[in-house]
Amino acid sequence: MTQGPDAQLALTPAAQAIYDTVRDLPIVSPHGHCDPGWFADDAAFPDPASLLIVPDHYVFRMLYSRGVSLTDLGIGVPPEARDGRAIFRLFARHYHLFLGTPSHLWWSHVLHDLFGLSDRLTAENADAVYDRIDAALKTPGFRPRALFDRFGIAWLATTDGALDGLEHHATILESGWAGRVIPTFRPDAVLNPQAPGFAANVEKLGAMTGCDCGSLAGYLDALRARRAAFKAMGATATDHDVPDLHTEWLDRSEAESLFSAALKGRIAKGDAVRLYGHLLIEMAQMSLDDGLVMQLHAGSSRSTNRALLASHGRDMGADIPHRTDWVGGLDALLNRVGNRADLTVIAFTLDESAYARELAPMAGHWPALRLGPPWWFHDSVNGIRRYFDGVVETAGYENLTGFNDDTRAFLSIPARHDLWRRAVSLHLADQVGRGLFGKADALHLARRLSHDLALETYRLGA
Repeated sequence: MTQGPDAQLALTPAAQAIYDTVRDLPIVSPHGHCDPGWFADDAAFPDPASLLIVPDHYVFRMLYSRGVSLTDLGIGVPPEARDGRAIFRLFARHYHLFLGTPSHLWWSHVLHDLFGLSDRLTAENADAVYDRIDAALKTPGFRPRALFDRFGIAWLATTDGALDGLEHHATILESGWAGRVIPTFRPDAVLNPQAPGFAANVEKLGAMTGCDCGSLAGYLDALRARRAAFKAMGATATDHDVPDLHTEWLDRSEAESLFSAALKGRIAKGDAVRLYGHLLIEMAQMSLDDGLVMQLHAGSSRSTNRALLASHGRDMGADIPHRTDWVGGLDALLNRVGNRADLTVIAFTLDESAYARELAPMAGHWPALRLGPPWWFHDSVNGIRRYFDGVVETAGYENLTGFNDDTRAFLSIPARHDLWRRAVSLHLADQVGRGLFGKADALHLARRLSHDLALETYRLGA
């Protein structure tokens, strides 16, 4: 899969030989944020701007940094009130801002490989490009399920809140379509006492499950019930955002007391962090019972632009990396369950400095711990290179999890996996060139890193 004349990650002859063996492998996308409703309804996508620009924080955060209004980009604007063509023109005028970023590679792939456009996107051809994409999106070959098949996606996991009724996933299962789109259990809203509306969300959890969530025991039963419901829809993993990485096992009476205070909205921040740390261990223990892989995302200061948080809400591109103490933060969890090889905990971080210092040595020791791929800001040409340089010598390759694209931008999924496979090939060719192992080992590892590790780590079927 090439990226057209506009941009691609070039390969050496040795890397090309490795890449040719993995370029067409099925895509395993075990963690992402695509809308399951796309595949349930299989309706035509909306206009190009609403599909390609509005949901993509990589795009609008860059434009915002150069003074472009989020409202002018359709962010926070009801779909029926958006002017898709005007949004696309605005993006095209600023397309040069993305030079040197992974977004430029992804967009080049989408424009050239998916829509067959040979010219570079400019302000002058914005309308013609918009019309070309808009016309294609109205055809059967660009419906969600058709693109899923065209992209060669074997598995795609969405991320769904604990209170989600999973109706879209039920529709997919009942439709007879062969595409494997599965949910991921994301309980932050009912697990983190600092989450907005925590008490009201827990009340909804009780109503949904029929459990008495006024008590800690009933609340934990409700969480088990929701995990079981997700598993019934095909889920193989949970996902947890951890703003303040801390785990701590509390005795039952203290846990009950803090939980009661959280339900009353009377819990101090420090105690909320402690309670959340205890509940994360409860989640890990539940994973030992039901087999769900546990994902932890830490190292991100969320919604640092308070004005944007007030005007537009969360996920507006203002989440910034920060230092994280992984050794101390996971101490209680790992010393309780980390020696269990039948548990899989995947660590993701935005704190690159933790890779070589903490996470690679930890993944190279604890049987339960695996290291997720470079995430968000580091899902890039140089970010992937730094990742391998930082972790392989301590964690090896088998304690990694392969790749996941972590995206809401469905059309960019092939581009992101292609970039990973190219970067993997360059890394492995360099390892061979330095005499660290042979070509046969490199070919084996290329497949592991491009496909097999993700399949195995997330316990996905064949």
